[in-house]
Amino acid sequence: MILYHGSNVTVEKPRLIKQNRYLDFGFGFYTTTNRNQAVNFAQKVADRRKIGEATLNIYSLDEKVAFKECSLLQFDGPDETWLDFVAANRQGIYQGEQHDLIYGAVANDDVYRTITLYMTGVLDKEQTLSALRIRKLFNQLVFGTEKSLQYLRFEGREPV
Repeated sequence: MILYHGSNVTVEKPRLIKQNRYLDFGFGFYTTTNRNQAVNFAQKVADRRKIGEATLNIYSLDEKVAFKECSLLQFDGPDETWLDFVAANRQGIYQGEQHDLIYGAVANDDVYRTITLYMTGVLDKEQTLSALRIRKLFNQLVFGTEKSLQYLRFEGREPV
């Protein structure tokens, strides 16, 4: 599996760095199989931080080995379990099991607006899931532990 990580710097050796914000799948190193999604994120990060250059970091992962040897939480789509997990992480209240790897749909800016409407009570769960089903959601694979990062191999970088 080829994975991408968009940033404003080259990340040859990914590390787990505590964030000052709550993300979809909690704490971890975020990657995706969608090159365009990573490029877009790299450009946003470089613009926001005003330092470095938009960089596409490219990795390989033997998912058969990693998914077998690591604890994996996998979501096949934006279902009720996924929504509850993302909402809890985005609110900083997730108290469940910690996993080495988490794989599933990403809540991009457009999707996040819908989830925010759900978290604030404007939409109920059924309305939120209906709205999410009509969107094309990209994926993310989050490395949540040092153990999981051992399976990730840096292949190179490209300025974008």
